[in-house]
Amino acid sequence: MANNGGSGDVFDVRKVRRLVELMNEHELAEIDLKQSDQRIRLRRGQEPVVTAAPPPAAAPPAVAPAAAAVPDRPADEPEDSTAHYITSPMVGTFYTAASPDAAPFVKPGDRVHDDTVVCILEAMKVFNEIPAECSGTIVARLVENGDAIEFGQKLFQVQ
Repeated sequence: MANNGGSGDVFDVRKVRRLVELMNEHELAEIDLKQSDQRIRLRRGQEPVVTAAPPPAAAPPAVAPAAAAVPDRPADEPEDSTAHYITSPMVGTFYTAASPDAAPFVKPGDRVHDDTVVCILEAMKVFNEIPAECSGTIVARLVENGDAIEFGQKLFQVQ
C-alpha cells in the first residue's frame, strides 16, 4: 500500500478504510499488522477492533519445515459429538509454536482458558495468534504442524 505522504501513521483513517476494503474484497476474517511498536488488528464478525501494542519478542519464521509427527488423535478414532472444538477463524497455514525450535503453545492434557494462545495461523505472510476462546482441557490436536487449514476446520478438541 502506498504511503499517503503523511507520517506513516497506521491509524490514518484512509489506511484503515483501505484495509477494511481489502478484507471485504478478499473475504478475510482478520487482519493483524505490526510495524515497529505500532499494531493494527481488524476482525470481521464483530465491531472492527483497532489496538496498539509492542510486538512480541520473537516472531515465527516465514517458512517452517514440515513436521514428520503423527497427529495426536488416530484417524480411525471416532469424533465425540459432545466435545467442543477450537476451529479456524480463517484460511492459512497451521503452526503449533512461534518458531521451529520453540515448545508448542499447547498439547493434549494442557488446560486452556478463553485467552490462551493455542496456535498460529499464517495468512498472506501475517502470523495470527489464535486464542482458545473457551475453557477446558485439550483432548487432541486434529491437524499437523505446517498443514494448510480451511475456514471453520477443527484444530483442537477440548473437554
